[in-house]
Amino acid sequence: MSTDNLHGENAIQKLREMVDKINIGMLCSNVAEEALHAIPMSRQEVDENGAIYFLFSSESETFQNVQKNKNVSLLYSDIKNYNFLSINGTAEISSDRARIDRYWNKMMGAWFEKGKDDPTIRILKVTPLAAHYWDNKTNKLVTFFKVAANALTDSQSDIGRHGNLDL
Repeated sequence: MSTDNLHGENAIQKLREMVDKINIGMLCSNVAEEALHAIPMSRQEVDENGAIYFLFSSESETFQNVQKNKNVSLLYSDIKNYNFLSINGTAEISSDRARIDRYWNKMMGAWFEKGKDDPTIRILKVTPLAAHYWDNKTNKLVTFFKVAANALTDSQSDIGRHGNLDL
């Protein structure tokens, strides 16, 4: 696996591409304590600076954790294609009505019974501070055969790349 560290706009583009493709990641809060609190979250947007936005509830454990400690981690995993993304960042909570209106869809009704006007809806903005990706150049089956061929022939064919995203 080759190393390809990306910087600036290229790093933001890679982060956006992977988050948009994978969509649901594990948001980890309570990172300063012994036990992480991790929940699956579907991204609403990745902005031009690489910040990732979510809708969540002010009654959630995540909300309570972020109130105490703004440091969070996001973990994205596309098992089918062997693509992975790890992000460490800071969280910011808001009640931005315009974003709530923009992000609202019928699926959100399953989490917010009072609909779009539910007073517990909050925006969670995660600003990445550090990120690392693993990106296969091919699908899982081809990767498997390349790894097997490498083992049998004692060669090193490139099975993908990984690197830091310097945002």
